[in-house]
Amino acid sequence: MKETYTEFYSHHLGHNVKILTFGTHGYPLVIFPTTLGSYFEAKDRGMIESIRWFVERGFVQVFCPDSINNASWYAKIHPKHRLERHIQYDRFLAEEFVPQIRHNTGTGRIATCGISFGGFSASNFAFRHPDMVSHLFCLSGAFDIKSFLHGYYDNNAYFNNPVDFMPDANHPDLWNMKIVLGTSNWDICLDGNLKFSAILRRKNIPHWLDVRGDIEHDWPLWLEMLPHYVSLM
Repeated sequence: MKETYTEFYSHHLGHNVKILTFGTHGYPLVIFPTTLGSYFEAKDRGMIESIRWFVERGFVQVFCPDSINNASWYAKIHPKHRLERHIQYDRFLAEEFVPQIRHNTGTGRIATCGISFGGFSASNFAFRHPDMVSHLFCLSGAFDIKSFLHGYYDNNAYFNNPVDFMPDANHPDLWNMKIVLGTSNWDICLDGNLKFSAILRRKNIPHWLDVRGDIEHDWPLWLEMLPHYVSLM
């Protein structure tokens, strides 16, 4: 399984973004790290190894970009500026990074996957850009960023908070996206997933709410989920 380290300069962010890529061809799968995780987290935690079979056979090519959560959601700055920095990251993805991997693979769309708070990164991007995303895999994902705003709210908050903007969303590609919300009975994000599933259900957006057994919000659960979800592609 070929592993490639690159640094992608982003004009929107004004600095390089570190990326690990696994495989040489296949459907592009972008995996976002957890809260303050880095681009190498999926590798170090065994997530890439868990889907080695699919990568080696060219079914998927995996891209692991670094996050900027430490400079946005977790930075000691005003919530308005947290949102602005996140939007810069979204523009990096939508206007710089994703067009490049769409071009390289020739598919025209990508799959996004996020773990824990990375589930917010994956779902927010997918739901904001449904014309770019065909599959969304949320592993114990989060869907509400109000706790980072401390009462502050504006249009940027609305359009980057899936629990708020999705009830009003009407892009036709949302109904074609393959969506999996993975959680478990002992998952600290169980309630959030149940509530977000209800939002999708009220809009008749097809999705699979996968509630597993008595497994905690941790890597053993996600290592079980990821190969299953990738196999569905």
